[in-house]
Amino acid sequence: MVETQPHEGAQPCNVPGRLAERLCEEGPTFAYNLSRKTHILILATTRSGSSFVGQLFNQHLDVFYLFEPLYHVQNTLIPRFTQGKSPADRRVMLGASRDLLRSLYDCDLYFLENYIKPPPVNHTTDRIFRRGASRVLCSRPVCDPSGSADLVLEEGDCVRKCGVLNLTVAAEACRERSHVAIKTVRVPEVNDLRALVEDPRLNLKVIQLVRDPRGILASRSETFRDTYRLWRLWYGTGRKPYNLDVTQLTTVCEDFSNSVSTGLTRPAWLKGKYMLVRYEDLARNPMKKTEEIYGFLGIPLDSHVARWIQNNTRGDPTLGKHKYGTVRNSAATAEKWRFRLSYDIVAFAQNACQRVLAQLGYKMATSEEELKNPSISLVEERDFRPFS
Repeated sequence: MVETQPHEGAQPCNVPGRLAERLCEEGPTFAYNLSRKTHILILATTRSGSSFVGQLFNQHLDVFYLFEPLYHVQNTLIPRFTQGKSPADRRVMLGASRDLLRSLYDCDLYFLENYIKPPPVNHTTDRIFRRGASRVLCSRPVCDPSGSADLVLEEGDCVRKCGVLNLTVAAEACRERSHVAIKTVRVPEVNDLRALVEDPRLNLKVIQLVRDPRGILASRSETFRDTYRLWRLWYGTGRKPYNLDVTQLTTVCEDFSNSVSTGLTRPAWLKGKYMLVRYEDLARNPMKKTEEIYGFLGIPLDSHVARWIQNNTRGDPTLGKHKYGTVRNSAATAEKWRFRLSYDIVAFAQNACQRVLAQLGYKMATSEEELKNPSISLVEERDFRPFS
């Protein structure tokens, strides 16, 4: 059944400054669906394999997928120089993020306009972050590239050929699909999502993606070379810089530990709503793990998803060099960090993150030889069953 009501997230009013004036105005009225549709949130952190997991939903024909829409919230509300580290920044960011997520799960894409700079004109914009990562936003009727016979464009072609995005048409494409999936690396812990998980209208299920923090550190050091230059300096010189920002590692471990602790204690509000997925398990057996994920969600596995997995988990490594690319040999990628960090850095990371490593079943490397020996697994066999 579909009822038309004002969107309850349309007046957050907990946002400071001028932006509050726009956000607290009465927004457009949208129809939302009161049926038992299942919506999905991929809760992850940067360089944990979340782009890959996002594609498992993006390729499904009945899923409307959005890649990091909370980027716009962070970019608008949080000054770049603070990086959102203060408790006040975090509260503002989380409050606004929950409001936006609730709107997007209702296919109210107009609400996103509050965070797009410059503001859209007549509900059209060319400033959607990583639009090309969403199949629906790059295919008809949302995108109708003149002279192109392609039904779906690759990411780079999408941005170039599709022109501005009409949010009205995109919202209609969203409403035509049974599920909305959103990926975010901008929500630290599952507990921050409790208000959304407990909202019966949303029927929201959370896939928490985790990865060995040592692997995350190695991947970030390679991808964000300037931000992580002191880690790279340590690797290059063998000497730990005195001014190393260890929070670049410890924040990941603390957020993982806090979130996983919540999930694994199985509180009533997460019953049937939470699944923990280790990237390493997905990388080693992508088809099996994807079937488990879709089984937990209660959504039939689309043949397009299965085909995408087949084509993109044993890929040509030269095609996987884009920092957010998804074409790769997935099993090899999960282990690559062991050859990109010195043992001194690994030992430091293991000491700083020992609690979460134990929680998630990641083994300690006790020597340089053990670290560099690929026949010795550093991932315990663990069966993190969904809480159902």
